[in-house]
Amino acid sequence: MNFSVVIPLYNKLHYVRSAVRSVLAQTIAPLEVIVVDDGSTDGSAEAVASMGDPRVRLVRQPNAGVSAARNRGIELARGDWVAFLDADDWYHPEMLAALAQAHQACPDADMLGAGFRTIPPAFGADPEAWPVAESFYEVEVVDDLRVRWMKTAPFCTSSVAIRTDLLRRIQPCFVTGEHHGEDLDLWFRVGDMARVAVVNAPFAAVRVLPDSLSTRNARHTMPAFLQRMQQRALSGEIPAKHRRSALWFVGQMHVTLARDALDAGDRKLALRWLAGGRRVALTRRWALTALMALFMPTHVAGSWQRWRLRSAEAFSPEGPSQ
Repeated sequence: MNFSVVIPLYNKLHYVRSAVRSVLAQTIAPLEVIVVDDGSTDGSAEAVASMGDPRVRLVRQPNAGVSAARNRGIELARGDWVAFLDADDWYHPEMLAALAQAHQACPDADMLGAGFRTIPPAFGADPEAWPVAESFYEVEVVDDLRVRWMKTAPFCTSSVAIRTDLLRRIQPCFVTGEHHGEDLDLWFRVGDMARVAVVNAPFAAVRVLPDSLSTRNARHTMPAFLQRMQQRALSGEIPAKHRRSALWFVGQMHVTLARDALDAGDRKLALRWLAGGRRVALTRRWALTALMALFMPTHVAGSWQRWRLRSAEAFSPEGPSQ
């Protein structure tokens, strides 16, 4: 198997060379690295061009957003698989080998993933590769990606690969003009039609900004990808075996949005989100959030929510059958 790695780029001068270097340093060499510059103005594209490796293909386009950049990369890919990497993230040297291992364990899977870890921004510096003690890791075949996602995210945008021919059949893969959930939208659509195999070990590094809970804003509208998911489930477009979990997933996202509203001190908005998530009203997570919204003083609820997020409490909502 061979990989085309697609990197959408917009004003990531401090990071993009590190990202490209991490792909070129793979123990399983990529067929190509396609960097789609989406109208950068900070010299990012010039930095990539100066790297001078023939495997790196730099493509420039007027600014049209990350979805358009990724779709362009998919159109140009020559490999059997398209792997994605954000321009400020980084591959462990064994990333592509880990994806190949997932393919070996489940040859009929059309989407492969691996775990990831978060790292500080660190301008320009390449992270140190963390130890890989085992030659083989557990490969999990995921039957229902939404249920699995609500336990923990098994992969991220920078640790996933999908068969190129499948992506070409559903182009445009990423919905243009969206910057929230456009990647989840694709993963779940692919998961509805294909098998997913995941290596349960971290092989990508995701750079994150410092905690900004104090600036968290409550969302007043449902993200577009969740609206589409609900519509597709209700219309029967989602396969029957996944419709129940799709509606359950949307309901759980209502609960998440209600908790964000409580964190922002907006009790009325939290209750509105909970009403919209009534399909999961019998779950412990919905009930606990409702009690907080109805009876707990807002400043206490917000403090509790901030503590929960800071302590990285893993919510494990009940499955769609409950």
